[in-house]
Amino acid sequence: MHYTYAVFTSRNQTLSFANYLKKIGIPCLITTTPKQAGRICGICVRFSTDYLDIVKKQFPVSGYSSFAGFFFSE
Repeated sequence: MHYTYAVFTSRNQTLSFANYLKKIGIPCLITTTPKQAGRICGICVRFSTDYLDIVKKQFPVSGYSSFAGFFFSE
């Protein structure tokens, strides 16, 4: 399975984004940020890349000023 990691510089916004994904029905996990993505705040949100298009369409960017980007992994 391929995963997408949403990386933030703020722990609070990381947790908020995980709650947002769960609210719109996307299964996700709060996990340690992969070393390759950098250790921005230490935690990130992991979800299946199968949901990436939905997340990008519904992602309220303005509400997440600390969003650092998506990181992709297997």
